[in-house]
Amino acid sequence: MPHMFQDFLSQRTYNMRRNQIREILKVVSQPGMISLAGGIPAPETFPIEDLYRINEAVLDRYGAAALQYDLTEGFTPFREALVSYLGAKEINIGADEVLVFNGSQSVLDTLGKVLITPGDIIALETPSYLGAISAFSAYEPSYVSIATDDEGILPQSLEETLDRHRVKFIYLVTTFQNPTGRTLSAGRRQQVAEIVTRRGALVIEDDPYSDLRYRGEAVPAFYTFAPENTVYVSTVSKVFAPGLRLGFCLAPPLIHEWLYTAKQGADLHSNTYAQALAAEYICGGYIYEQVPKIIELYRPRQEAMLAAMEQHIPSDYVWTKPDGGMFIWAEGPEGVDAEQLYWKAVEQKVAFVPGKYFFIDPAEGLPTMRLNFTRADENAIEEAIATLGRVIREFKSV
Repeated sequence: MPHMFQDFLSQRTYNMRRNQIREILKVVSQPGMISLAGGIPAPETFPIEDLYRINEAVLDRYGAAALQYDLTEGFTPFREALVSYLGAKEINIGADEVLVFNGSQSVLDTLGKVLITPGDIIALETPSYLGAISAFSAYEPSYVSIATDDEGILPQSLEETLDRHRVKFIYLVTTFQNPTGRTLSAGRRQQVAEIVTRRGALVIEDDPYSDLRYRGEAVPAFYTFAPENTVYVSTVSKVFAPGLRLGFCLAPPLIHEWLYTAKQGADLHSNTYAQALAAEYICGGYIYEQVPKIIELYRPRQEAMLAAMEQHIPSDYVWTKPDGGMFIWAEGPEGVDAEQLYWKAVEQKVAFVPGKYFFIDPAEGLPTMRLNFTRADENAIEEAIATLGRVIREFKSV
């Protein structure tokens, strides 16, 4: 019976990849579990009190229009608000250049639909964001890896990749990358921009985390270095409310038109009311008050995790020390399988994400793990890392 409709499935369906992180997250609901796993904002960052006022303002200002079908490209006041929001990031565009989607994940899926022909080659950082790989894989591409270090992708590796392969596009999480927390430095951005501009290459820049900076100077979006060769993808999920599912993108004109057409066929338009709330959140100045509060909540949590790792994690492990974002990336010595560590840690009520899921070839990432610090408070983080350190030592001694 379970297979009676097997022949009805498309060939493309078999290329879809279940998001292993979301499967892992089912474990974190167990009582007493300290989760360092999901890339999920802390509920304390949601502007609940402000939303009472925002909701009233939306109904007063837009009335029934906020409840009605709307434009495929997005609710005009929200797109206009994004012009101001992005302008503060040195991204200078007009409202007609913005396309709004139901979360940035929907942007990635639609880009896959519009750009990928089966067999096309996509160049990725190593490791890369699992959600993007899941979105693109349904459209049957192949992947090649670009080598990275603590400053992001290596320009020479990108050049060599473009020499060896006919790459359809390059996918990058440029600032506080998921999963490593690394940021492509300003100097590297300039070098990569020169390469892609000279070679007529296309970059998909995914930028959900850049507002979450705890120290150091902000780096302009890669889009500002090569706007004609870049699709810029972002979201308000990390600084407003992820449940509203609001993402957006900027794209070169031809790609913009086809994204618009594909969205019409997929869902007609994104949630009008959610966009109206987000427009008021930005235009009413709430976002500029809330983001510093979010940073003040997350900064000590990140510092607590880094301090605990120095104290409890064995010296043969190395890890990133990002200036912001939501993640720390750790790598153990050769021969460690972090998924085995994961199950041992879960028995001790601590969860994280084994890093192998972020690699095209999971064997490359066996000793790695992604640790999230946004959902747990400092005391819980200290307890979780101490537990993880014990699990690592016990695992080594077996």
